[in-house]
Amino acid sequence: MKIASLIHAIKKRQEEGGRITYQLVHTGQHYDQKLSDVFFEDLQIPLPDVNLEVGSGTHAQQTAEIMIRFEKFLLDTPSDLVIVVGDVNSTLACSIVAKKLGISVAHVEGGIRSDDWSMPEEINRLATDAITDIFFTTTAFANQNLLREGKHENQLHLVGNTMIDSLVRNRSRLTEPEIFSTYRLNKKDYFLMTLHRPSNVDEPEVLDRLLQSITRAIGSTKLIFPVHPRTQKRLEDMNYQLPGQLILVEPLRYLEFIYLVEHAKAVITDSGGIQEETTFLQVPCLTLRSNTERPETITIGTNILIGDRMDLLESSLSQIQNGKWKSGGIPDFWDGKTGERIVSAIEQIFAKRPAAVYNYT
Repeated sequence: MKIASLIHAIKKRQEEGGRITYQLVHTGQHYDQKLSDVFFEDLQIPLPDVNLEVGSGTHAQQTAEIMIRFEKFLLDTPSDLVIVVGDVNSTLACSIVAKKLGISVAHVEGGIRSDDWSMPEEINRLATDAITDIFFTTTAFANQNLLREGKHENQLHLVGNTMIDSLVRNRSRLTEPEIFSTYRLNKKDYFLMTLHRPSNVDEPEVLDRLLQSITRAIGSTKLIFPVHPRTQKRLEDMNYQLPGQLILVEPLRYLEFIYLVEHAKAVITDSGGIQEETTFLQVPCLTLRSNTERPETITIGTNILIGDRMDLLESSLSQIQNGKWKSGGIPDFWDGKTGERIVSAIEQIFAKRPAAVYNYT
C-alpha cells in the first residue's frame, strides 16, 4: 500500500521523459497470499522484480536473512538509492545493507514515533532513521521528531501519505464484499474491528474483557471482525462463545476491507494504518492502544486513544451510537499526490548528476 503510489508516479514520470528506472524488491517478510500477492493485483502494480522469499522466523532470524539476501541482490544490481517504507523488519534490514554498501537510503514515512520501546516497530523506526539520508514525511509532527533527533532541515521532505494515495486512487474501485449481503449489513449501521497486537489478544482475560465491553456497549448493532489466524486460535483456545452481534470473517482483500471501513459506523482497531484511513474517510476510530505514532489522527482527525480504559471504550461507543462523535479534518498533503512529490524531490536531489540514469530499489 505504501509502495503502490511510488510505482505509479515513477511510471508516469517515465512516460513524461524522466530518466528514472527502478526495481521492486519483495523481501517475502509478508508471505501469506492474503497479506501479499492480492495487494499487487488490487493496487494495480507490477509483480516484484525479485522476491527474496525470506518467510517467517524470529525478529533476529528474519532480519538477518533479509540482510544476507538483499546484500547479494544489491551487489548484483547497482543502485543510486534504496527506498524503504514503513517500520517492519525489512525496512531496517535493507537500510543497513544499503548504507554499508555506500548507497543512499530514503525512508518513506520517516520520523513517526510512538515513544514506546516495547513495540518492535518503534525500534525499527529509530534504527532506520539513525542511518537514513533522505526522509519523506507524512506530517509536520514527523519533521519535528527528526529535527529534535539532530537531523538537518535539508534532509526532510514533507510530502504526505502514500497510503492515502492508494486509497484515493482506488476509491472508485472499492468492492462490496460478499459478507455485506450474507450478513445483511447496512451502510453506517455496523462496527468494524481489527485486533492483532499481543497486548490485546495474547492474554485470554484481556481479550475477553475487550469483547465483553464492546458487545455490551453496541447492543444489537453488528460487529464485523476480520480475524487474524493468530487471534482466531486464541479464541478457540478460550472456547469463546460468540455473542450474536459479533461476526468473525476471514481477512479481506484491500478493496473489500476499505469498502467496509468507509461504510462503517465506526472502526475499533489497534492498527497504525487504519487510524490514517479512518481519518481520511471521516469515520470514527477507537484505537485500543495507550500511544500512537500518528498523533495527527487525534489532533486533526477522527481518532481517539482508548488504552486499557474499558469505561472510555464503552462511553465512546455510546457517543457514536448517539451520533455525537467529534468531527475531524484531513492533514495537509493527504491528497493523493504524495508519490508524485516524492519522485519530484528525488529528481531534484539527483539533478547534479545530469548524465546519470537514476536507478532506485
